[in-house]
Amino acid sequence: MTRPPLTSDRAMTARADFAPLITDARNPGTALDLDWVASVQANTSAIERRAATLPGRRSVKKDYQAAWLARAISCIDLTTLAGDDTPGRVRRLCAKARQPARAEILDAIGLPDLTVGAVCVYHDMIAPAVEALEGSGIPVAAVSTGFPAGLSPFHLRVREIEESVKAGAAEIDIVISRRHVLTGDWQALYDEMKTFRAACGEAHVKAILATTYLALMKEELGDPWLRPELFRFGASSLLGDIERQLEHHLTGSYSAGWRHAMG
Repeated sequence: MTRPPLTSDRAMTARADFAPLITDARNPGTALDLDWVASVQANTSAIERRAATLPGRRSVKKDYQAAWLARAISCIDLTTLAGDDTPGRVRRLCAKARQPARAEILDAIGLPDLTVGAVCVYHDMIAPAVEALEGSGIPVAAVSTGFPAGLSPFHLRVREIEESVKAGAAEIDIVISRRHVLTGDWQALYDEMKTFRAACGEAHVKAILATTYLALMKEELGDPWLRPELFRFGASSLLGDIERQLEHHLTGSYSAGWRHAMG
């Protein structure tokens, strides 16, 4: 490891910005205005022109690339949602969440305390995850509301949220009834989301959208939206690739994939 730590002017933000802590004031919610919804329009040609410019932009290199990779780590929800999950597997995943890259790599880039944004599990694995992450500041997220299809009875989806919060989940990943979107029933979607939010209590409610990309988030919504309190992605398998890229940044060579196991 020969490179010096990232300099402050190239690290994009102070180290504290990488901590997965929710610091913004809680959104009190907004009343549904269907007239506003109906008035929303999209300039398709302008959107297509804008999208066409993104692939051709120059990629970031060197220290800037390392800083972006570190930011990506801080926004990852490290996830295991397998039918054969065990407490042992979850504890190993939590150890990876606490130290997402080898200690010498994190020390070399000047971010020894860098962690992922959260650990995401099914309800039954909340307890071992909370125990394994105690004192780390890393929240446990639970997929609730009938993940992944969201087609279980509504009262059971609400109860699942309540039980997950009681078990120690600090974040709830909800699944909306997509049929409400497909049929344009925005009132039903609003009422559902409002009920889910109420069931979360003080827990942070998150909705998964398969439409966002890390460069796109910063350029269209700004840097505040590219922080773990507002933006996450669940590409857990990406973490090993990021760790390899950081090692390449520091040493000039790629290591074998087995050196970067998930747990």
